[in-house]
Amino acid sequence: MEPILEVTNLSKNFGGLAAVSGINMKIDKGQLVGLIGPNGAGKTTFFNLLTGVYEPSEGLIELNVDNKKKQIGGMKPYKITELGLARTFQNIRLFKSMTVLENVKLAMHKNAGYGLPSALLRTSKYYNAERWIEEKACEYLQEVGLYRKRNELATNLPYGEQRRLEIARALATEPVILFLDEPAAGMNPQETEDLTQLIYHLRDKYKLTIVLIEHDMSLVMNLCEHIFVLNYGQLIAHGTPEEIKNNEFVIKAYLGEEI
Repeated sequence: MEPILEVTNLSKNFGGLAAVSGINMKIDKGQLVGLIGPNGAGKTTFFNLLTGVYEPSEGLIELNVDNKKKQIGGMKPYKITELGLARTFQNIRLFKSMTVLENVKLAMHKNAGYGLPSALLRTSKYYNAERWIEEKACEYLQEVGLYRKRNELATNLPYGEQRRLEIARALATEPVILFLDEPAAGMNPQETEDLTQLIYHLRDKYKLTIVLIEHDMSLVMNLCEHIFVLNYGQLIAHGTPEEIKNNEFVIKAYLGEEI
């Protein structure tokens, strides 16, 4: 089976600094993948390259769309999202003056199914589409446990629930790959356990491939099926959690002597 995402010799330079250098990576459909490494290793830069925030200095990013490879490196973020890549951010980026429900509905614009004339004239096509959008948005909020808070302002949600709202909004774009940038940051152990179960559930229900950056090693080792390790912008190891735990280069670079 062809990988759903393939990265070849991917690099990003900022002036004389190589933030990401010569990364090669293959991710299979349906995998739960972890991306780890010390602070400053290039993890978020790598996510930004995959999702169109940055343009690669060199290399290819190929997405398998309907069994056809499509080169997405350098494409606009909204184009990449339309192809099926969605993400959350390390620093939460919600529309905090909008309600929880409005945040999710906003992500579904590509599925509106009506144009400006229908919106202006309030045709039946407009009302039918808006009804469908609201029903789907509520479904995603149910999945992340926020349906009861759908009419609250996003800014009023606790930190952990804001992260769940970001996930719901990403789901609303109907992705095939979901990138989660430090989804457990700031969460207590129970919230982290709940997040783990949510990620399993979303992967299975929506047939997703999920890639996450995370510093919580317990979460990564328990959740992920394959782990990639970056250090100074380079891929230094990849493998199963057990292989990564026992990799001497990873131990020295990141995990420390005590595993």
